[in-house]
Amino acid sequence: MAMAARFIDIHLVQSVPFANLNRDDTNSVKTLQYGNVLRTRVSSQSWKRAVRGEFENRIGQAALRTRRIGERVTRLLDESRGWPLPLAEKAGAHVAAASSIKFELAKDPKDLKQTVPNKVLTNAMVYVPESAVTELADLAAEFRDALEAAKDIKKPVDKSVLPADRVEDVLRSRNGVINLFGRMLAEVDRAGVDGAVQVAHALTTHETDVELDYFSAVDDVTATWNDQTGSGHMGHAEFSAGTFYRYATIDLRDLARNIGDNPAELRELTAAFLSAFILSLPQAKKNSTAPHTIPDLAHISVRTDRPLSYAAAFENPVTAAGQGGYAGPSRTTLSEYAEAANRLLGTQGILASGWAGLDAKDLDGLGVRHTSFDALIDAALDSALAAHAGGVA
Repeated sequence: MAMAARFIDIHLVQSVPFANLNRDDTNSVKTLQYGNVLRTRVSSQSWKRAVRGEFENRIGQAALRTRRIGERVTRLLDESRGWPLPLAEKAGAHVAAASSIKFELAKDPKDLKQTVPNKVLTNAMVYVPESAVTELADLAAEFRDALEAAKDIKKPVDKSVLPADRVEDVLRSRNGVINLFGRMLAEVDRAGVDGAVQVAHALTTHETDVELDYFSAVDDVTATWNDQTGSGHMGHAEFSAGTFYRYATIDLRDLARNIGDNPAELRELTAAFLSAFILSLPQAKKNSTAPHTIPDLAHISVRTDRPLSYAAAFENPVTAAGQGGYAGPSRTTLSEYAEAANRLLGTQGILASGWAGLDAKDLDGLGVRHTSFDALIDAALDSALAAHAGGVA
């Protein structure tokens, strides 16, 4: 029997105090114009990285994205397996040079016109399970005699003594992280994985201003001796605050195809992602802002037809409540928009709809109220996976 549910949409309203969760190349707060007003924005890449870290902790698996896979193998061989450092460096270089991914040699920091033998950087970042480093080190150990006799990797045209097909088999390996988030690695045949998750940029539901924070640092010796005036350092940084709308969707059929016929793993990965999406927070400037809030509201809908973002609810920017604050009006606006959008589309594509949050009042447009985020997730998954009996449409 095929899976009836196709998409799980998750919508969050989250208030964040004075912070800079995601900076651009000039250390400025990221913004956008939407509804003809300036909003604070947190890029999907930034929040997705925070989600991935939380997700990895929850499922006990990790993935590694790097151009320095050879150096990781070198370090494991040298520090954990007792290989002589020169041989470990050669082994790591041959690992990185063995696949069909083109590579280059790292520059000598003392003379940038020179390269460093056996310090190989792949031109594309590989994205593999953390366990792949151990597998590649095991492969190097299997061919240790050949590596001892091999020449150093000194040029991008040098060939590895390791079997390319076995190295690429490791580069194709997956775990739950890669099955969920996907992988782009065109240089290795059949290594690409279509991600099952789509994440939107977070934006404030209302107009925001960017604030410039001037700061100074006291020189403790000067302060004690009191023999000079002025601070030891002065600077400034940008910050903003606001109530954000966040959205993501999981394509359950894509995830099921990636992992195979394993309903228990399908539920585990989906639940872990939903929890991670709710509770994660980008870590930029955390030591000076500590903006560790939770969402005011989480709404999850299980759909058979198509994903549906409610970002358009905030194209007309929310205005503050009479007593101040944007969180309450944002929750109400979301509920009203959801009700209107689903009335327009029809509700035949909705298998389940529910919410959990801080509001004392009911939000009828968001479905059934649940007492906690965990209860909300469990109810959504019960509905989404009830029709799954091992088949994938």
